[in-house]
Amino acid sequence: MAILIHNIKELVNIENGENRIWAAGKEMEKLLSIQDAFLLIEDELIIDFGSMKDIGRLEEKLDTISMLTEIDAKDRMVFPSFCDSHTHLVYAGSREIEYVDKIRGLSYEEIAKRGGGILNSAKRLQEASEEQLIEEALPRIEEIIQYGTGAVEIKSGYGLTPEAEIKMLRVARKLGEITPLTIKTTFLGAHAVPLEYKGRQNEYVDLVINDMIPQIAAEDLADYIDVFCDKGFFTVEETERILMAGIKYGLRPKIHANELAYSGGIQVGVKYGALSVDHLEYTGDDEIEVLLGTETMPTILPGAAFFLNMVHAPARKMIDAGLPVAFASDFNPGSSPSGNMQLVLSMACIQFRLTPQEAINATTLNTAYAMGLSDELGSIAIGKKANVYISREMPSIEFLPYAYGSNKVDVVILNGVIIQ
Repeated sequence: MAILIHNIKELVNIENGENRIWAAGKEMEKLLSIQDAFLLIEDELIIDFGSMKDIGRLEEKLDTISMLTEIDAKDRMVFPSFCDSHTHLVYAGSREIEYVDKIRGLSYEEIAKRGGGILNSAKRLQEASEEQLIEEALPRIEEIIQYGTGAVEIKSGYGLTPEAEIKMLRVARKLGEITPLTIKTTFLGAHAVPLEYKGRQNEYVDLVINDMIPQIAAEDLADYIDVFCDKGFFTVEETERILMAGIKYGLRPKIHANELAYSGGIQVGVKYGALSVDHLEYTGDDEIEVLLGTETMPTILPGAAFFLNMVHAPARKMIDAGLPVAFASDFNPGSSPSGNMQLVLSMACIQFRLTPQEAINATTLNTAYAMGLSDELGSIAIGKKANVYISREMPSIEFLPYAYGSNKVDVVILNGVIIQ
């Protein structure tokens, strides 16, 4: 099966020649595109693209294709699908009552100390079946696909027992089998300390290391390992122990870092070769210096900062210093109950002062890197997976983050198949 999209107003974020693994610093402003373009997809992959004036070169190729779907994209643009490199998409129930507590002035830490927050979600998840979790997750997946997302990372961390953490990761793996999304999974047993381990945090860390990690590795349920290294959660020393255990089993680190304080999470992430360090509200000159020249992707989660009314990570300063930056949704029931990456893109521009070009790179190519997928997703390149969307009629690229309240996606193509 093949799809030919022609008369594309603008084909956005293409690769010419050597494919980039990410965009950093001034390179984030560069967004290559072709006006009046075509895109040819076959067997899940992008096999050709170019200017409409050169479409004649496809004639011989098209003669060999028995099943061809043609789409006239006049006045519409084609973009690579969003990659959402940080979500907690598998969870049971919502936490809107805590949202009201936040309105009334309670802090994230205060709610957590009362048994709310992550512990609230953990209790619900422990009681839910795999079937229930899949049933609740599917509408969320359908929604984010409609908004242009083609790949997500899904973390555990709402189980906090060996059985419940394994259950979460099994569900995430299953979602990757039954939905068109490309899904990566991350073990986040060290998301919070269960109430029964209050005052015995080291024992819970031992449980994560000695029980959870070996079981999860035995079933090959996770691609990565994560720790919430921050004030009131896990210390640098505890984080190091957990990461070393995960690395022993082939799990590369991804870190929740510096959301609540200058926690040392960025430094420990870089030390252990983390693929990404995420949140980063508290990032200063020392942290930026540590990140420069590494293979770790700084990842900002604007939905959480917005929902919790927190300080903003210094994205502009990081880019100006030469770093790459990714923006993801942090889709979860407590601090960012939205997986709308179009909104994330708009927040990157409006609240964090990225240009639209930088923001598109930050939500496609750079988030693909933060999932270990930049060789197959995140931009329009020959040989990459055909995860793209066709926009509604738009006057310019800048309209995508500008019109923050509407869905600009018209047609979704994932794995070379038209989804909607």
